[in-house]
Amino acid sequence: MSDWIDKLRIALGERRYAYKKTFSGPLAEVVLKDLARFCRAHESTFHDRERVALILEGRKQAWLRISEHLNLSPEQLWALYSKGADVS
Repeated sequence: MSDWIDKLRIALGERRYAYKKTFSGPLAEVVLKDLARFCRAHESTFHDRERVALILEGRKQAWLRISEHLNLSPEQLWALYSKGADVS
């Protein structure tokens, strides 16, 4: 079991590294700013039409995934994803 957990930790660290490399530099800042707006990173996903609200919530989840990998430490990411979230 410990070997399996070690492999998961390594995979999570490698994925975090890939996110950090992908979203670094001046062009990444432009993309992240656009994604924050598109994904409603800083506003509610509420909408009167349920289907639209669900689409907006899906966008928000994508933003949160990116944000977690860019802003959380490896230990914080492990704590978040080892609670049963998909770490693949």
